[in-house]
Formats: sequence, structure tokens, C-alpha cells
Amino acid sequence: MREGMLGIMFTYTTSGVCSKKIEFMVEDGVVKKISFQSGCPGNLQGVSRLAEGMKVEDIIIKLKGIKCGDKETSCPDQLARALEELQNK
Repeated sequence: MREGMLGIMFTYTTSGVCSKKIEFMVEDGVVKKISFQSGCPGNLQGVSRLAEGMKVEDIIIKLKGIKCGDKETSCPDQLARALEELQNK
């Protein structure tokens, strides 16, 4: 967690995917900024842009459980897990 210009930036270390970590900012239950480190740049930029401005619970519903190939998880699923973890704090 670190302070940014808009608020607190949270960091989630991913597991089982190409991306190494996700940084995101949530304000009043809405995701304001998302940044993935490593992974598939075009796809993750697309996921980030689509999810920014959405409510946390809506992102979790849409992305939780998505798999990447034969992996048990995916970068979008990891984002859902990160947001769920934040909600449960």
C-alpha cells in the first residue's frame, strides 16, 4: 500500500500467471486505476481500461473464475481475487 495523488495504491502479488503483480486504486467502492506488471501487455491494458470506473463487486462478478489455457487462474481472475481480498479486510 502506498499513497498516490488520488488515494491509496494497493499492490497484490499474483500467483500462477505471467503477470507478477497488480497495482490498483479504489475510491468509494470504485476502481480508479489498475496496472499489471508483466504479462500480456495488450490484453492487460484492455482489461484495465474496461475495469477502471467499475464497482469492485461488479469486477469480481465478471472476472472471478476465468482461466488462462490449462491454468487454474488468469490475470483477470487474479484481479478479482485482489479486489476480494481488499473487500474482506
